[in-house]
Amino acid sequence: MSPDAQTGDSPAPELTHFRDGLPRMVDVTGKAPTARSATAEGWVRLPPDARAALEAGTNPKGDPLTVARLAGLAGSKRTADLVTLCHPIPVTGADVQVTLEPAGVRVQATVRTTAPTGVEMEALTAVTVAALNVYDMLKAASKAIEITGVRLLAKSGGKSGDYHARPGQPGPSPDQG
Repeated sequence: MSPDAQTGDSPAPELTHFRDGLPRMVDVTGKAPTARSATAEGWVRLPPDARAALEAGTNPKGDPLTVARLAGLAGSKRTADLVTLCHPIPVTGADVQVTLEPAGVRVQATVRTTAPTGVEMEALTAVTVAALNVYDMLKAASKAIEITGVRLLAKSGGKSGDYHARPGQPGPSPDQG
């Protein structure tokens, strides 16, 4: 008699990225490529010294927002190198916005593909890499910079369908930035 039959518990769900206790990459060979898109965001909270350097344009390394935008675009294309079981997919379009707002620096990335698997990890990687570059560019002004609120905002395409994050959760409030 199986342990499930003895306890009455339902069987454990099949793990997609593990088989026989070992990690594996899911085989998507038989899946048809479809148009997919994902948008993610993250925030970089700036202490007053870092914000002042950014606003005054006195940062000795140059413009953190432009560097972060380029880094996010590059990061979206390198996701499979960084996320262990992520499939390398063709990034057919990417847009990374890095803006200074009252709550801090907002990073938003939208990544598109036509592939047999999703593009959420590419959008999240773009945001994270861009945020890390804001930190790197401003760390001389303050080491107390914080990266926060990295999350998926929306995705479309694929078997799981569309997803939209609940509104009203936009990252740090202005008094935190």
